[in-house]
Amino acid sequence: MTDPLYIERDGHRTWLKWHRGRRKASDPAFTGARILEAMRLGASVEVDLVIHADHGCAVLHDKTLDRETTGTGLVRETGAASLRQLYLRAADGSPLPDRVLLLEDLCDLLGQNPPHPDALLQLDFKEDLAALDDLTVENFALAVSAFKRNIIVSGGAFDAISLLTNSTPGLMNGYDPCYGASLEQLRATGDHETFIQNALRTAPDAAFIYLHHEIVLAADNAGFDMIAAVHAAGRKVDAWTINHVNSTTISQVTRLLALRVDQITTDDPEGLAAALDT
Repeated sequence: MTDPLYIERDGHRTWLKWHRGRRKASDPAFTGARILEAMRLGASVEVDLVIHADHGCAVLHDKTLDRETTGTGLVRETGAASLRQLYLRAADGSPLPDRVLLLEDLCDLLGQNPPHPDALLQLDFKEDLAALDDLTVENFALAVSAFKRNIIVSGGAFDAISLLTNSTPGLMNGYDPCYGASLEQLRATGDHETFIQNALRTAPDAAFIYLHHEIVLAADNAGFDMIAAVHAAGRKVDAWTINHVNSTTISQVTRLLALRVDQITTDDPEGLAAALDT
């Protein structure tokens, strides 16, 4: 089977991003083995970051430990040594043999297993600016500096993302406007053009704009090409997240490909690539 890295249609390449380090739907999230596989192959892969008690970041989505790990309580109140003793959980809640990774642990693994030049690791920061202090920013920079050409930092709080990326010159960033007040305003007004122009102004140096795929398709149905607007500003679009591969999502993805989206976030890159290989 061909590795699920991208889809090419009409001379345009659309990357398939391995959401939370998953190659296929049955994979658990955030396992080091899958993340390293993606980076070795030259894939685009995304993991989440939350801050822990020792001024660093854990590779987790939730700010609490109970659902994703064998621990309990807040990540923010748990130290690095304790986090490293915890195991990840599968989707059904059963413990896995894989331990929780900290950002520096993941970067150490990349040091031992050099990534493909085309690989892109998206660090999706789940906190806001208020959660950052100088030591956390310093520790972030120490962890990622050796791999800055293969990393992009993203999130919905662009002031926080800017602080992190500015700590490491040459590190890329991306912005997701599909949260909070801007999203509520879009839902109220249906003004897709203003929504995307505001996003571009908010994040003037973002390499990627991350957009919920249903927002992109709703704009398309209303006669506005949101992807073309981002391309006109010299940026790229990631459409997130295709959780399952079925007739509905295949139809959605087919339209996204026709609109020349640059990247599609999916929990099942392998299944999506297979379904589109016709």
